Amino acid sequence: MAKVATAKGKPAYACSECGWTSARWIGRCGECQAWGTVAEVGQAKAARITAGPVTSPAMPIAKVSAIEAESRPTGLGELDRVLGGGVVPGAVILLAGEPGVGKSTLLLEVAAQSARSGQRTLYVSGEESAAQVRLRAGRTDALVDELYLAAETDLGAVVGQVDAVEPAFLVIDSVQTMAHPEVDGAPGGVTQVREVTGALVRLAKERHIAVVLVGHVTKEGAIAGPRMLEHLVDVVLAFDGDRHSGFRMVRATKNRFGPSDEVGCFDMVDTGIVEVTDPTGLFVSEHAEPVAGTCVTVMMEGRRPLLAEVQALVGPSAAPQPRRTTSGLESQRVAMVLAVLGNRAGLKLHDQEVYVATVGGVKITEPVADLSVAIAVASSVMDRPIHPGLVAIGEVGLAGEVRRVGGLEKRLAEAARLGFTKAIIPADIPNRSKDLKPMDIQAKYGLRTFAAPDLPSALLAAGLA
Repeated sequence: MAKVATAKGKPAYACSECGWTSARWIGRCGECQAWGTVAEVGQAKAARITAGPVTSPAMPIAKVSAIEAESRPTGLGELDRVLGGGVVPGAVILLAGEPGVGKSTLLLEVAAQSARSGQRTLYVSGEESAAQVRLRAGRTDALVDELYLAAETDLGAVVGQVDAVEPAFLVIDSVQTMAHPEVDGAPGGVTQVREVTGALVRLAKERHIAVVLVGHVTKEGAIAGPRMLEHLVDVVLAFDGDRHSGFRMVRATKNRFGPSDEVGCFDMVDTGIVEVTDPTGLFVSEHAEPVAGTCVTVMMEGRRPLLAEVQALVGPSAAPQPRRTTSGLESQRVAMVLAVLGNRAGLKLHDQEVYVATVGGVKITEPVADLSVAIAVASSVMDRPIHPGLVAIGEVGLAGEVRRVGGLEKRLAEAARLGFTKAIIPADIPNRSKDLKPMDIQAKYGLRTFAAPDLPSALLAAGLA
């Protein structure tokens, strides 16, 4: 916390989150809008720094050994994909997610896999008793000799457990339940979380222990605690999924040792959590016969292409304001696509109720789904199914044009791998790319592509005009 003073030398107030200062106390920071973070601070004193002993002499970077920083596989290939190959000794990983999403189940499986590989592992639970964790471990087949279990909420006791067990892998569930004995405040508070995390980071670096911290999230989905928490750790993982579905995803939002745009897929089952190496089939329904109002697109989750099916249902409405309902898609983008369909493609939807949803509870946030939404809605309006082997990839602009999207070749390769034979793509992709031509796509992937410059031509290619 920065210490500042007013012009008259009187104590001022500063925010512990962002450092914003004020001449008087207020309950909410005027800069970061955080509540309860403004506290009184004294006048800053100039401090003189003298040279002290160094831990190790500086040397040319090429002569520094990188053996100690080599990653170790966790035993879960999907998690290793996100981490960039595995866990690096001395790294501190923060795993955050909503209550009940399966954070503890996932980390108990990771701890068991680590113990099976010969690494002594310590799992510290601050939310459950040791007996409760033991019951879950028995159900998920996580009873391993090298896996040690402790129930502690005092940071000093945790350090004592580390001294006694000497683990190579440490799991803290969760950081909001831990309390630093020399810091005021209740566990989970801003000051406590910051100091506890800082102490665990120092412990990990000094002893080369890989540490995983479980973090809570707020109702807005952000990680609870100070923003500094994400800066202190090496890796930040977000674990999310639909409560009504067993499908879960791990996303890396920060990774000092690997890519920060990878995604790992898991499935929650009665016996714990299992990897899903090919999740595409979860988001595409199988129809005995072609059905009107459906269209498949290819989205990108990190570097992984996934096929997702968009379904639409359009019907007359007696209400003066017809209902527009979406699930798994951004409602504003769907409303924009409906407006473009009405003004650029001639579809009259002003007196129609429109329902648009994805299959399997998947959420599509990128604009690549625009074209599939438009084709699904048009198919439902005309009650005419499209070709079952067709995928639509492209963003729809307000002028009715079909815009290019990134990673087109990966998307087409995934569609071809799953047996699709036709694809509607933006017209400017083949014209601007030297490596991606329609004939090359058909020869390489067996996909017949239709380059659509605008929405009417895309509907024509789909057989809806």
